[in-house]
Amino acid sequence: MKYFSLVFIIFFNLACNDKSSKNKPNIILIMTDDQGWGQTGYYNHPILKTPNLDSMATNGLRLDRFYAGSPLCSPTRATVLTGRSNDRTGVFSHGYALRLQEKTLAEALKKKGYKTAHFGKWHLNGLKGPGVPILKGDNHSPESFGFDYWISTTNFFDLNPLMSRMGAFFDFKGNSSEIIVNESLRFIEKNHSSESPFFVVIWDGSPHDPFLASEEDRKQFKSLDEKSQNHYGELVAFDRSIGVLRKSLKDLGISENTILWFCSDNGGLGEAISPSTVGGLKGFKGSMWEGGLRVPSIIEWPSTIKPKKTNYPASTMDIFPTIAEIVGLPESEMLKPIDGVSIVPVFNSKIKKRENKIPFRLEDKGALINNNMKLLAHSIKNENFELYDLKNDPKESIDISKTHPDIFEVMKMEYTAWNNSVDASLKGEDYPEGKVLSQPKTHFWMGDENYKIYLEEFILRPEYERRIKKFYK
Repeated sequence: MKYFSLVFIIFFNLACNDKSSKNKPNIILIMTDDQGWGQTGYYNHPILKTPNLDSMATNGLRLDRFYAGSPLCSPTRATVLTGRSNDRTGVFSHGYALRLQEKTLAEALKKKGYKTAHFGKWHLNGLKGPGVPILKGDNHSPESFGFDYWISTTNFFDLNPLMSRMGAFFDFKGNSSEIIVNESLRFIEKNHSSESPFFVVIWDGSPHDPFLASEEDRKQFKSLDEKSQNHYGELVAFDRSIGVLRKSLKDLGISENTILWFCSDNGGLGEAISPSTVGGLKGFKGSMWEGGLRVPSIIEWPSTIKPKKTNYPASTMDIFPTIAEIVGLPESEMLKPIDGVSIVPVFNSKIKKRENKIPFRLEDKGALINNNMKLLAHSIKNENFELYDLKNDPKESIDISKTHPDIFEVMKMEYTAWNNSVDASLKGEDYPEGKVLSQPKTHFWMGDENYKIYLEEFILRPEYERRIKKFYK
């Protein structure tokens, strides 16, 4: 088996180093918004059926221990694009702007000859509040980070969304998941026959609040409260859009050499949604418990990846390094330090142990995952740490720091060293300028001067009315 794995990796690297863009795989990253680890059919959810995700899981690499880079949305999005922990990039919480000094995956792939596009939720331009169209003059739009084409909103969006196509407002009608998949397919159909491969990012707004599903999609959940009906209805629509996407790739004859990587941006929602979103894990969105960090994830690449399941720990910070290895990007395209690693060796081998630990930091909370061991920081500042054995205690109910002091002290020391390196990043030591350049401060778009001219129009829309009135109350 070791010989086979070595031969595969050598062959894979030779293929990836081919300089011709024509031989490079197409790449699609698709991410949901607040979908918990337990919210798929293939994890035996009690009421939700996801036949298209189930089919993808059966035919691809099912990552059963995959982690969002953060328990919140904007920070995780920063980790996807950079391969770095969110705090290094200046995205400290939801609604923070990604620094223009960062190097992104889209920029690197564009240099490699890829046509790049973003569809859906962006949430990396410093604006809070429900999703509104990104303005043409926004210097933190997807275009500023390497995307040739984009149809995007600042944040979450639902039925009949108002979106921005390269800065121009478009009032779409229909289900949001289907809209962005259909728009992405228009881009793919236009570009798939060219000499250049494509890189498409689809960041869905479902199943984030305000929970608006069609009557048809929520009717199977009539026994639930209204919020839960709509929440699960949104996931039904998302799963259907996955089916449309996968079928279209096959019909175009490009599915074999297209990487389709699915995950969620953070853990599931709490007691407001029933039944549970996290599949029996502890904690929810916003926490460093497994329920706040662990998310469903699948990689489908029929020409290269054979169907399998793995418990190898991986995260959204691994996406950039993995794609970099696949397409042969030089190391200089990634800003150091990188917190993720390539998981290419996991594709067709039985590797179970991860050599590099997975670190997390959000405000004063943190965690460090070393395979089955997890160090959890309730307060980094106050050095309030605990230790859990995820293999024997998957629900994180027994702190073993006192019974395993050697492991505990070593992991605390490692986390502290990593945390200090993040503090250095905050000072700008990773950048050529040696400092952090001016950044927009996080704020609500309702109070932004550039959006005030649209308030009379926006207040007539149900998705904005309550938020605008509350802001100006």
